[in-house]
Amino acid sequence: MSDRSAIEWTEATWNPTTGCDRVSEGCDNCYALTLAKRLKAMGSPKYQADGDPRTSGPGFGLTVHPDALLVPYGWKSPRTVFVNSMSDLFHARVPLDYVRRVFDVIAETPQHTYQVLTKRARRLRQVADRLEWPDNLWMGVSVESVKELPRVEDLRQVPAAVRFLSCEPLLGRLDGLDLADVHWVIAGGESGPRFRPVEEEWITHIRDTCQEAGVAFFFKLLCTKSEVTAAVGGSR
Repeated sequence: MSDRSAIEWTEATWNPTTGCDRVSEGCDNCYALTLAKRLKAMGSPKYQADGDPRTSGPGFGLTVHPDALLVPYGWKSPRTVFVNSMSDLFHARVPLDYVRRVFDVIAETPQHTYQVLTKRARRLRQVADRLEWPDNLWMGVSVESVKELPRVEDLRQVPAAVRFLSCEPLLGRLDGLDLADVHWVIAGGESGPRFRPVEEEWITHIRDTCQEAGVAFFFKLLCTKSEVTAAVGGSR
């Protein structure tokens, strides 16, 4: 957990689980996998379980951390919290009962806004009606290419107060992007030594699609949390 975050669209991170496995092209240069290897070498207790080397790596085996569930109760001031910057809450090996416990913490700390992002959109849709959805939970899916557009349709079936897309790292033009019932879109390129270049037109296409649909758009410093809240306020 970090009480502050360098991620531009959030303020803090909270990891009730750590570790993951690659599921799509957007995972190829996963920053969290690289960071987990370093944290394991440093002796960090949350990153000692190794994942399958075919899809994961050192320190990146999926692990639940029940002790981390207490962390948000200690935050005195309201903040926007990215849940699982180092994992995916809807990974198949995260028990549904544990997901419910995470949601309970979110519901019991309504002064904070929680952003949950997943690439496991199918599982998200399948279990959505077995979860209680707090008003302070924003639910998103990653959509890095046209191939992953079906994740948007899965997200539409989820009764979250705010639904958002993370088109990052953007790997191609998102032709056919339908933003019905979506409230916010994040777009951006890839960073790091092996980054895959992003075309400016890919970004401007998403921006224009958002403008036409009346959806809040974030690219670097173009959109603030208050602007997103204002944009979606009438839909709650």
